[in-house]
Amino acid sequence: MDTTQKNVTSSSSSTSFLSHLCSSALRAKTVKSSSTAASGDGLIRRLGVFDLLLLGIGASIGAGIFVVTGTVAHDAGPGVTISFILAGVSCVLNALCYAELASRFPAVVGGAYLYSYTAFNEITAFLVFMQLMLDYHIGAASIARSLAGYVATIFELIPALKGNIPPWVGHGGQELFGGALSINILAPILLALLTIILCQGVKESSAVNSVMTATKVLIVIFVIIAGSFKVDVDNWSPFAPNGFKEILTGATVVFFAYVGFDAVANSAEESKRPQRDLPIGILGSLLICVVLYISVCLVITGMVPYNMLGEEAPLAAAFTSKGLKYVSIFISIGAVAGLTTTLLVGLYVQSRLYLGLGRDGLLPSIFAKVHPKRHTPVHSQVWVGIIAAVLGGLFNVRVLSHILSVGSLRFLIFMIVALVIAVLACAALCFRQAYSEAPGFSCPWVPIVPSVCIFFNIFLFAQLHYEAWIRLWSSA
Repeated sequence: MDTTQKNVTSSSSSTSFLSHLCSSALRAKTVKSSSTAASGDGLIRRLGVFDLLLLGIGASIGAGIFVVTGTVAHDAGPGVTISFILAGVSCVLNALCYAELASRFPAVVGGAYLYSYTAFNEITAFLVFMQLMLDYHIGAASIARSLAGYVATIFELIPALKGNIPPWVGHGGQELFGGALSINILAPILLALLTIILCQGVKESSAVNSVMTATKVLIVIFVIIAGSFKVDVDNWSPFAPNGFKEILTGATVVFFAYVGFDAVANSAEESKRPQRDLPIGILGSLLICVVLYISVCLVITGMVPYNMLGEEAPLAAAFTSKGLKYVSIFISIGAVAGLTTTLLVGLYVQSRLYLGLGRDGLLPSIFAKVHPKRHTPVHSQVWVGIIAAVLGGLFNVRVLSHILSVGSLRFLIFMIVALVIAVLACAALCFRQAYSEAPGFSCPWVPIVPSVCIFFNIFLFAQLHYEAWIRLWSSA
């Protein structure tokens, strides 16, 4: 009798646990709980609209503006301008939705994680967080390795150091175990310095970001003006030498050059007037980036025929071919500034996401702690810095990119799944619940704009090469 009673009790406990686990995974965060900021020793509102604009620009424009524009132009020709326009239109549609969501939940950190938690459920939000962290952690390590290479190049301008910097300090790395490990000490040092700056407080880190972002934007503008005097309009013909397909493929490649507006959404709790400033920061920074990218595309394809553009440093090579070698120095400085701000903002966003999950109880409570004087999540910030430093110190960019490529999937199957998800998402937009006007910025023509945004994104992703789909599925 006792044994039977114990079995019944054990079965009841297991059922109760599974029921609790299921209900927890499927619960959603209510709007009411999302709209109250942390009190006491929480984050402090110090970011104005200008800070948010520079935050978004700093996250979007890295060294890629000097490299990606040329490498994509090598395949798409002068039509790379259309690639950036198409990607920009897609991102504007995304940004309109982001701007409204940021306006609806202006007092809490979390960005896409928070929006998923509120609109869907806890398990979906946690999966979104895991995907974001996979990209952010590996991205930070990769950027740190690239930044170390640029910094080492600048150090070599000093005659005494030229050719005397060992590979384990800056260039590449000291390979071990057949290339499985690649030791580099400069990348962790740079990450440690940026982590210390971020731990000082949002005011100090925002000041560094503002100075560096202003520097690189001025350099980009200088490059555009200097290059415009060397443009030969005959180089813009033929405009699409490899067909419109390559332009569409180029749009998918450059799409990710615009996604810095996510960083603005994650600064909601530190914005002075979030309902007004967040939409301006998201849309404003995106539009500025669109103008800068398109201008660089027009200049680089006008200076040199598209088929003569180099792969590694196309913009610098274009100026060198026109007798403007000194501009290459400014491009190197701009690349360092660009990589620094991209890395700084990336580390900042990661710590705020960890803070959000710590508050929601999905991670240990230590991640929810905020320094009482500096008003920054020091524990979360140090944690993301350590992860990036370990990855950046032990693996080169090639290995880091391969970490995301561990599986395979046929293109057609993925497209069918993606199309079904898109249809279901659009149906949810139309029928899930009544739409109410946001207290601040409102996305126009809901649910038409979000639905078009979903299908436009999938259309662009459909233009990716097969290898890119393998990587995308693997990272998911």
